[in-house]
Amino acid sequence: MHDQVISVVKQLRHEVPDCLASGVVDMATGMLLAYETTDNHPQEVLDLLAGATLDLFQGRTVVMIENLFKERRGVSSTEHYFQEILVNSSNLTHLFIRSNHSEDAVAVAVCPNTVNIGMLLASARRVVKEYGAI
Repeated sequence: MHDQVISVVKQLRHEVPDCLASGVVDMATGMLLAYETTDNHPQEVLDLLAGATLDLFQGRTVVMIENLFKERRGVSSTEHYFQEILVNSSNLTHLFIRSNHSEDAVAVAVCPNTVNIGMLLASARRVVKEYGAI
């Protein structure tokens, strides 16, 4: 599986337009499994990215909202609703995509906020789908 994760990270960096950084976060442990970036970042920042990703997808309030929707709709599935999250900061766009096959794997691509959002989504989705076993 480690080789799959590294392949996803490399493919994201090479296929997503203007990609500055990519990585895969394990939602079960909250750890960054692999990453590739054009810049040097302190390890503390990388560790915080993994924790923030976990909070975005499975933070306490997010899980409460998901459970409320499931209850109201009579759904008993343990599947998470949020599959993709796009975050725009003052100069970057961060895309987080849950793996198609494992809810515990989230791929991350970071681009300048000038990126074509449609191309970002299409290419990142293609890579995650191609390496769905992460």
